Amino acid sequence: MSNQTEWRMGNKSNDYEVVVGWAKIPESYKLGYTHGIVVDELDQVYVFHTGTPSIFKFDKEGNFISAYGDEFGDGAHGFYLHKEATGEYLYVTDISRGLMVKLTLEGREVLSIGVPELSDVYDAERKYMPTDVAVAPNGDIYITDGYGQNWVHVYTAEGKYIRSWGGAGKERGQFSCPHGISVDLRSGEPEFYVADRGNHRIQVFTPEGEFKRIIDKDMDLPCSFYFFEGKMYIPDLNSRISIYDRNDRLCAHLGEDQQAYKQEGWPNLPKSYYRTDRFSSPHGICVDSKGNVYVAEWIFDGRLTKLRPL
Repeated sequence: MSNQTEWRMGNKSNDYEVVVGWAKIPESYKLGYTHGIVVDELDQVYVFHTGTPSIFKFDKEGNFISAYGDEFGDGAHGFYLHKEATGEYLYVTDISRGLMVKLTLEGREVLSIGVPELSDVYDAERKYMPTDVAVAPNGDIYITDGYGQNWVHVYTAEGKYIRSWGGAGKERGQFSCPHGISVDLRSGEPEFYVADRGNHRIQVFTPEGEFKRIIDKDMDLPCSFYFFEGKMYIPDLNSRISIYDRNDRLCAHLGEDQQAYKQEGWPNLPKSYYRTDRFSSPHGICVDSKGNVYVAEWIFDGRLTKLRPL
């Protein structure tokens, strides 16, 4: 594996080489389940995982810079980086404590939003477990309760409640694990894509929560989204990365392994099974300014992959 060009993924129009061993993690740190991965304007990479400290920061060459966020170790899940007038911020969700927290890139808390005050939705038995977060161009914050009651909740930039939509079901506007959410600006008008994972589809909404369309072709278990240069990148938990064009048509599956997720014990398979050019359980994804793709996988001791476009 010393030759980094030996391992490739994709097709003629979406061709990548695997950069083997790009993340240089000190021996004193260990990864847990790697849920989220984001990149800042300097192409520095941040990883969110269920371990302490829960946020690892790397430079663009994969050199370890820092770690922080012990408080999220048990519940680390959604991970989103947003550039604002005052700088770049990390938005994270904690499924154990039922929180969405906004952080500086150094880990200082700026805002925290807890359980929505909706007595007809949440009580002692009906838990709130937020799985992802996105921010609209106007600063409004959108949070998906993917592991709880299957709702999308919207707040102002200051954390004031605005509205909700969803509920459990298979109809339009209903969800079965709205696992991920992201805002798409490719058309010039913001659209919110929700990874309706349990229903094997994506639902698209206006900022007000009005249903627009469903994407369910070539779809299995979509976890989240990343939009870059007209394309949409999706980590599909069932062992592949999918790339769609601006018309939501499939361009490529990367690293697809149709046997991995069908095996007993998945996602924590024997280490002898894992292959450099195949995925097992992709959960988070991002793309840097050069088009390099970073993938985080849902595996007990973490797995990170960097793909360089050819």
